[in-house]
Amino acid sequence: MTGRIAVKICGLTSPEAVADAVAVGARYLGFNFVPPSPRAVPHAQARMLALSVPAGVAKVGLVVDADDDALATLLDAVPLDMLQLHGRESPVRVAAIRSRFGLPVIKAVGVAGPEDLAALDAQAAVADQILVDAKPPPDAALPGGNGLAFDWRLIAGRSWDKPWLLAGGLTPETVVEAIRLTGAQQVDVASGVERAPGVKDAARMAAFMQATSAV
Repeated sequence: MTGRIAVKICGLTSPEAVADAVAVGARYLGFNFVPPSPRAVPHAQARMLALSVPAGVAKVGLVVDADDDALATLLDAVPLDMLQLHGRESPVRVAAIRSRFGLPVIKAVGVAGPEDLAALDAQAAVADQILVDAKPPPDAALPGGNGLAFDWRLIAGRSWDKPWLLAGGLTPETVVEAIRLTGAQQVDVASGVERAPGVKDAARMAAFMQATSAV
C-alpha cells in the first residue's frame, strides 16, 4: 500500500511495529535514541529492529544534540540510512555531521509562529531534508513527539529546494487537512498512530496510510 505521499513512522520499538509499518507502506522508519522519550530504544534493540527492515525502506535515527563520539557509537552499532537531528543543532553543526559521517541528514525545525520560519530556510541550505514540526512548549521534556500541532497555514504556499516532511500532532483524522493546507508531499507520525506512549497500533497505522493515499 503505497501512495503519492511518503510516510515516515517514527518511534518504532518492537518487531511487530516494524513489520506493521513496512506492511502498510511506510517509506521511512524512525528509531528514537533520546532516552527521556517513551519511544527510545537501546542500540542493541535498535540494531535488531533495523536488520529486519527490507531494502528500499529508509532507517532513520533520531538524536538530539549528539556529539561526534555519541554518533560514532550509534552508527557502529545500528545500520542506519539517515540521521534526524531534532535538537538545537546549528546549520554549521548540521553541515559538519553530514561531512563527517557521510549520511543524509534530516533537520527538524520547530514552528510556533512566523518568527520561526527563517530557521527553516537556514537549515534547508545545509540539510538533505527538513522536518517541519510543532515547537514544543518551554516546559516540555521532549523536543518532539508531544502530539502537538502548529498552525499549518504558516507554511501554506512555502517550498524549499530540498525535500521536506510535515510533523506535529498528525493523526489519521487530521493528516488529510494538514496535507491540503501545506502541500506536504511527505509526512511524519509518531504518537498519532499509538494506543499508548511508545506502543504502535497496527490499525491506526493502516488508517493513517489509507488517509494519505486518498489525497
